[in-house]
Amino acid sequence: MKLNCDMGESYGPYKLGRDEEVMKHVHMANIACGAHGGDPMVMERTVAMAVRHQVMVGAHPGYPDLQGFGRRVIDYARDEIRTMVLYQTGALAAFCRAAGTPLGYVKPHGMLYNTMMADDTVLAAVFQAVASFDGAIPVMIQATPRWRHHQQLADEHGVALLWEAFADRAYEPDGSLRKRNLSGALHDREGVIKQAEILCRDKYIAASDGTRLEFPVDALCVHGDSESSIAVIAQLRELVDSYED
Repeated sequence: MKLNCDMGESYGPYKLGRDEEVMKHVHMANIACGAHGGDPMVMERTVAMAVRHQVMVGAHPGYPDLQGFGRRVIDYARDEIRTMVLYQTGALAAFCRAAGTPLGYVKPHGMLYNTMMADDTVLAAVFQAVASFDGAIPVMIQATPRWRHHQQLADEHGVALLWEAFADRAYEPDGSLRKRNLSGALHDREGVIKQAEILCRDKYIAASDGTRLEFPVDALCVHGDSESSIAVIAQLRELVDSYED
């Protein structure tokens, strides 16, 4: 299991996240592609930072919505989603090529990610975009009890998958993430470490009602936008590495 974090979401004079500190502790960096966050200068710098720290680079395309940080529902047609993901993936891949590092995967951001997990039409559009760019590049999606269905859909479109779980988010019994506006949606430091440890050791996540959620997991997502979160990420890296085969 590898640790991943969203990065490169600053743009212009606006600074978001603590990329310099976080990059030292993760295996994989999901780098914004200029739509929900990021700009060409930030993209280039963040890729270079990943290279220095030997971190795998992933494209993090999202809805073109800087004001809403890609977290608002936007009703795009399937072809619009496909071309939007293809465009953003290609942009980040250009910076990867210039830096001499491969693009390792694609992980959609925010509302695009949430929508594709609930709507197979949107998920298929994402798969089509990535397959048309490079079928060898995997797509990172949320691991849920429906993972076999999602695997079948990926197989139909000729793309590989990386299964993702979340250390800092609470889960509902159906395997979806608890909505951020509900109480208990975000774990405190103790809860983050506990959820990650159970997942690494016992291979399941406990939902909000105690249901055991079991599915394959390749990557564990964390968020690093505060000083305290850096210490948590460092602890998670040590924990994840201790369970490596």
